[in-house]
Amino acid sequence: MEVDFTKDDLPLMANTSHMLVKHYVLELDVDFKNQVTEGKIVLFLEADSMCRRGDSEQMEEACRSWSDETCQVQAPETASVPVSNASDCSPESGCNDFAVCGKGENDTSDKNGSHGNREQASGISSSKKCCDIEIHGSEDFSLVLDCCDLSVLKVEEVDVSLVPGIEKFTSPAKLTDTSKNTEELRNQIVHELVALPADQWKEQLHYYKLCSQAPACGELLFVTGNWSLEIRKAGVQMPKDFPCAIRIWYKTKPEGRSLSWTTDQNDRPCVYTVGSPINNRALFPCQEPPVAMSTWQATVRADAGFVVLMSGENTAEPAESEEGALNWFYYVTMPMPASTFTIAVGCWAEVKRKTYATGIQRNDGIFPLFSKADVRLSDQACGHVPYPCRFQDPAATSQLVIPHRIFAPPCLQKSCEEILLQLIPQCLSAAYALLGTHPFSRLDVLIVPSNFSSLGMASPHIIFLSQSTLSGGGHLCGTRLCHEIAHSWFGLAIGARDWTEEWLSEGFATHLEDAFWSRAQKLMTDEAKEQQDLKALLRWQRLRDEIQNSEEDLQVLRPNKENTGKVTESGASVIKHGLNAEKTFMQVHYLKGYFLLRTLAGKIGEAEYFAFLRKFVWTFHGQLILSQDFLHLLLEDIPQLKGYGLSVENIFQKWLDCSGIPKPLLEESPAWQEGRLAQQVKAEVVKWVRVNQRARKSGKRKKRREEGTFQKIKQHSSNNFVKVMLEFLVYL
Repeated sequence: MEVDFTKDDLPLMANTSHMLVKHYVLELDVDFKNQVTEGKIVLFLEADSMCRRGDSEQMEEACRSWSDETCQVQAPETASVPVSNASDCSPESGCNDFAVCGKGENDTSDKNGSHGNREQASGISSSKKCCDIEIHGSEDFSLVLDCCDLSVLKVEEVDVSLVPGIEKFTSPAKLTDTSKNTEELRNQIVHELVALPADQWKEQLHYYKLCSQAPACGELLFVTGNWSLEIRKAGVQMPKDFPCAIRIWYKTKPEGRSLSWTTDQNDRPCVYTVGSPINNRALFPCQEPPVAMSTWQATVRADAGFVVLMSGENTAEPAESEEGALNWFYYVTMPMPASTFTIAVGCWAEVKRKTYATGIQRNDGIFPLFSKADVRLSDQACGHVPYPCRFQDPAATSQLVIPHRIFAPPCLQKSCEEILLQLIPQCLSAAYALLGTHPFSRLDVLIVPSNFSSLGMASPHIIFLSQSTLSGGGHLCGTRLCHEIAHSWFGLAIGARDWTEEWLSEGFATHLEDAFWSRAQKLMTDEAKEQQDLKALLRWQRLRDEIQNSEEDLQVLRPNKENTGKVTESGASVIKHGLNAEKTFMQVHYLKGYFLLRTLAGKIGEAEYFAFLRKFVWTFHGQLILSQDFLHLLLEDIPQLKGYGLSVENIFQKWLDCSGIPKPLLEESPAWQEGRLAQQVKAEVVKWVRVNQRARKSGKRKKRREEGTFQKIKQHSSNNFVKVMLEFLVYL
């Protein structure tokens, strides 16, 4: 596969087939005055196993393939060659004065230290020549990272061999062997550190921190482009010989698309990751492809009065720093894609219960739902790479409700107290009842600023909610909260290996939100079915409208079809339509995915469907999947589905690889219009339309009477859910 992308496609440039980042250590300062974060990031890397084995012809062919591919995927005419100024170096870095590039050595940084492409416009020719000769024209290996809208100041190799006590990560024979290459020794130390057993994660984090603070042993050559950062070490031609610990000094830019610098509802400054289509590459240089699963730890410094929230396993306690600032430290031990890293810094207030309930709610027979098959699953080994997994922890597997906190601007605290405080435990316990073990140990919920363009966004250990969810009362907030909680399993603990298969995340979350919310409300089976049928009707109408008013290419759930999951030999790939502005607001992946799962669940029954989902979660948590992984296991585990003529190829053809509305859905939709709640909502809407028509005939002065009449209709509706649906229809 070759990388060929248009302006609507998002390129993933990182050469993950050659080297993988295993751990990030970030140290960042948040500067609200200049709207930048600045600091350093240390990457701990490992060469691909095939590139580490030796000097076989196969290894050399694989490792040298980067050279031709880099020339294919890069756009050197837009590349800039930043050169660090000695004054930008921290005294602790111990950096050597080392020419970053032989060409274009003049420092053209602006007053903020930026080295962007706009500032380099007059030097494009020399930058291009440098890129071609110094990088592409040599046989040196280049580490390619995804990077955009960043000012990279300096890149250096870290001498981890100088860390006190680090000798425990290499054998005495290798330490005393004077003929041993020092570069190879440093790489072996990193390899041993990365490979520590999962039960030694605390020691591992400790040494990651110490290694990240070790002195530099030389600067590395680097080139920045529109979408990437290329790093090389002169004379290093193989990934196995490339430094496995590198430090990058950089600044973000105010216009960077990964962060939103804004004010909260109390008009106080704040910044947060907005879920940009470019993900986090404008926050820190990283490997964006999902296959680059890594852990991280971060220390973020902000002025006193600000609260730093982050996707971390721990509840951070701020530590005092110089000049009145506070340091906030978070870490993650479960390897995840860099795109899931989330941060929010603001003057948030924690919303607390007036009477705090001590203890942790556990499953002591309250939910006797899980079958003997579920119990047998817990005796099996996990299929993911080793990490401290909650699915193997008896205390975690019985935890109905994980510890959680709520943060919001002060002006929204009361609404959060009235709505969110009661809803979160209900939704968490409902999710546990259906899917079992919570994949993450804790949860923060933040009401984000009003410029947030979605209703919610889920990340590890943290959920962003729009303030508009609070205005709809318990139903709107509860359903959205259930949707985001569902992403803990589908989208985070189990991720899509190819980001074009969004339905594996959003389709599952949309389908699960109904089941979670029905259980959270403790609805009877018939009442739950009525509500879910009515919501299916509304979603069907939304899907039908969207199909009629969008491009066919954007309606396909598996746009890469037989090439889904495939990458170039270096690991680079393209997210088709990833930058398409129209796609950002489309719901087709949510809705078609939802209807596929609803159809499958309807054929096998809810109990058997959720028993299968628990097995699926156990089998694939901590891993990346493609559509066929789910479908193969489903058809293997529930063979009666084949009696309906279903097969992986059939589902691809009728649901995932085609535009428009799937034919099976056309046959099913008329039944939803006959439901009792659907008829009741229709009658209420017809009544309101008639009142509205009479009011219009009476003139504009009747407008207030018209609105008041509609409020009376809602107030006198006998069913609370109908009231919510009426509110929803007015909102639409």
